[in-house]
Amino acid sequence: MNEKNIKRILLKLSGEALLGDQQFGVDPKVLVYLAKEIRSVANKGIEIGIVIGAGNIFRGEGLAESGIDRVTGDHMGMLGTIINALAIQDALERQGIVARVMSALKVNEVCEDYIRRRAIRHLEKGRVTIFAAGTGNPYFTTDSAASLRAVEIEADLLIKATRVNGVFSEDPMLSKKAKHYKKISYDDFITMGLKVMDTTSIVMCKENNLPVRVYDISVKDALLQIVEGNNIGTLIE
Repeated sequence: MNEKNIKRILLKLSGEALLGDQQFGVDPKVLVYLAKEIRSVANKGIEIGIVIGAGNIFRGEGLAESGIDRVTGDHMGMLGTIINALAIQDALERQGIVARVMSALKVNEVCEDYIRRRAIRHLEKGRVTIFAAGTGNPYFTTDSAASLRAVEIEADLLIKATRVNGVFSEDPMLSKKAKHYKKISYDDFITMGLKVMDTTSIVMCKENNLPVRVYDISVKDALLQIVEGNNIGTLIE
């Protein structure tokens, strides 16, 4: 893949990315930082879709472990992603970027319903389009939602923002022996049971020949460097 020819990307952000130094909720300083990072890419003429998680508010799987019905917990998590999406939309607009939130759940008072053709039209008009509520179905992660939306909008690249610089053989925060991969195949990622993204998400990317770039969200200008063709983090293809 020639990343220098990128015209449209799907950026996957975790809810935890919005925490900053807080234990819960959204850190305004992080919102400003993310909005500026995204603006730098939008100003290059790159069309940007975003999928956001809700780990800073609710995790459906975690709620299920505490005794809440899994489907109910997942729906709570989907609603959490809408809260985060609205926060990102506001931050982007304060940076002068036109943004739209589209939800897989109907919440018409605060955002649009997700309609693929309308989403593509938003992107073509240069609007950053934020896809909330995951896939709209329980048992599917926001990673899977990111892969699905990326395929649907015909993105050239799925970019997964994490807290570490790409894909490692094991958690580098727990092991100094963790090996970093500059590039790894879909099959090797799946066979090795790596956890940066869930298997369903990677399988979908493989079946649709969608390359994935994993990078450290805290590195300033890294997102811009990726779309400019620099070898940042790890490429999965």
